[in-house]
Amino acid sequence: MRAAVVRTFGGPEAVEIVDVDLPEPGPGQVRIKVAAAALNPVDAIKRSGMFGPPGGLGGDVAGTIDAAGADTSWSVGDEVVALADGTHAQYVVVQADWVAPAPSSADAVHASTLPLNALTAAGALDLLGLRKGQSLLVTGAAGAVGGYAVQLATRQGVSVTALAREKDEQLVRSLGAARVTGVTGGADFDAVLDAAMLGEPALARVRNGGAYAGVAPGAGPAAARGVRIEAVQVRPDGARLAELVRLVDEGVLTLRVAETYTLEEAAKAHARLAEGGLRGRLVIVPDHD
Repeated sequence: MRAAVVRTFGGPEAVEIVDVDLPEPGPGQVRIKVAAAALNPVDAIKRSGMFGPPGGLGGDVAGTIDAAGADTSWSVGDEVVALADGTHAQYVVVQADWVAPAPSSADAVHASTLPLNALTAAGALDLLGLRKGQSLLVTGAAGAVGGYAVQLATRQGVSVTALAREKDEQLVRSLGAARVTGVTGGADFDAVLDAAMLGEPALARVRNGGAYAGVAPGAGPAAARGVRIEAVQVRPDGARLAELVRLVDEGVLTLRVAETYTLEEAAKAHARLAEGGLRGRLVIVPDHD
């Protein structure tokens, strides 16, 4: 099968498409025939060598189970989504409990944008532990993680303010933000979910004794004014992902796709990601001969 890998760290040109052995699922595992796999900023970080060894790329996947090991409840032909490593490939083997049914209301391309970003947003909100009526500032609210956070928090009855550019005001309000603000302002929020990784400027908007949740462990600001500092660490979780899929089908969560690329165009997709300005995810769509 074909897969996108990085053997030498670097820019988009470091992405290679190589032939590798078709993986076989073991007990408690399934193999997914990849229909679509989102490209996330973390893939660019891995490609550049900022963490982890060289290897496969991709974390989101939507596709169809085409082989199942022993001790799994999934069947060949099931349409699924999952968070896993090395999904920029024609096939990927994952643990069965990482998998959730695919949304019935979305195609595979859109479904592939859900796992990593929605699990990140949901996990960050868990850490903040906000109650109905409390106030939340979401930075990067027009992005994938931020957009899901706005929608999830609004559903929980939290008063959400989006930190976004003027050109994105209509978008973030459509996601549920009650107000839109810029970077500067008073420390008047119960919590901030810093999807844009602003650090200190975002922390400055939290009231004394409030809470801050970042999306990059180890990269958050130092604690100050009694503000609780948290950082979400995302792990595959099929049960939680199934809850988020249900919210997609209920119309609570919006799946956004910017552009699609074939697997052979993976380096081109990385170059487009580096240009920025996206309001939706780039998605890799492998060919299957």
